[in-house]
Amino acid sequence: MRAAQWKDYELLDASAGERLERWGDIILIRPDPQIIWNTEKRNPLWRTPHAQYYRANTGGGHWEERKKTPPAWHIRYGGLTFGIKLMGFKHTGVFPEQAVNWDFAAQCIRSAGRPVKVLNLFAYTGAATLACAAAGAQVCHVDASKGMVAWAKENAQLSGLSDRPVRWLVDDCLKFVQRELRRGNRYDGIIMDPPSYGRGPGGEVWKLEEQLFSLVEQCAALLTENALFFILNSYTTGLSPSVMEYLLGVQLQRRLGGRVSAGEIGLPVSSTNLVLPCGSTAIWQKD
Repeated sequence: MRAAQWKDYELLDASAGERLERWGDIILIRPDPQIIWNTEKRNPLWRTPHAQYYRANTGGGHWEERKKTPPAWHIRYGGLTFGIKLMGFKHTGVFPEQAVNWDFAAQCIRSAGRPVKVLNLFAYTGAATLACAAAGAQVCHVDASKGMVAWAKENAQLSGLSDRPVRWLVDDCLKFVQRELRRGNRYDGIIMDPPSYGRGPGGEVWKLEEQLFSLVEQCAALLTENALFFILNSYTTGLSPSVMEYLLGVQLQRRLGGRVSAGEIGLPVSSTNLVLPCGSTAIWQKD
C-alpha cells in the first residue's frame, strides 16, 4: 500500500541511508535505515536542502540548517492542514505514509451511513483523528504526551475542525482502555500506532512486544457488535505484517467475523517510481 495522493509532500529521492524530501516548499534530508542502496544522487536538491538531520554515534542527533527554515510551516492533505516543524529524532510531526490509513478509515466512516465512534490510541499530532472527524465520526483522541495533544488541537484548528466532536485526552493508553471497559463505553472503529518503547505521563514503561497482545485483546472488547474497522500500525522491525495479521485474526476475526489483511505501507520515490517501505499495517474490517 503506498501513499500516492500527496501534493504537499514528495519523496524526491532515496540513497545511501537518506531521504530527500519536499515538505511544501521546504527541502529536507533525513536518515532512514531501510535505504541500504547507494545510487547516484542526481537531483541537485541533494546539495541545497533547507536542513539536514545528522545522527550522533552516541544516539539521537541534530538538525543542521543550510538555508533559513521557518520555525513552523503548514502542509495540506485533501481538506486537512498540518503544522510541520523540525523536531528531535528527525521527526516533523507527520508520517506521510499513514495517509493510506487515514483514507481507509474515512471511507469506512462515510460509507457507514450512521453515527460512528472512533478511538485513536497513541494518536500523536492527530492526523488520523482529523481524517475521521472530517468524515463525520465522533473521535476520542488519546496520547500520553501533553505537547502532542496540544499540537493535534492546533492541527484541528488549522483544518477548520475545532467544532467537531473530539475528546482530547492526555493519558496512558492501556490504562484508558481499561477504564473504558469498566465504564462500558464502546467504539465502532479503533486506530492504534503504538511505539516500540515509551513512557506514560506517570512514568509507566511501554514495551511493544510485552504488551501488544494484551492491549489488542482489551481493545477488541471495546468494539461494538457492528464495528467497522480496527487498524494496527507498527514501525517495529521485528513485528512483521504476517504476525500482526495473525494477531488481529485470533483477537477479532474469530469473534466478529469480517476479514483481516496486512502489508507494508510506503511512499513512492519520484526519481525511481519505486516504493520505499515505511512500516506495517494490519486491518480488520467488517464484511
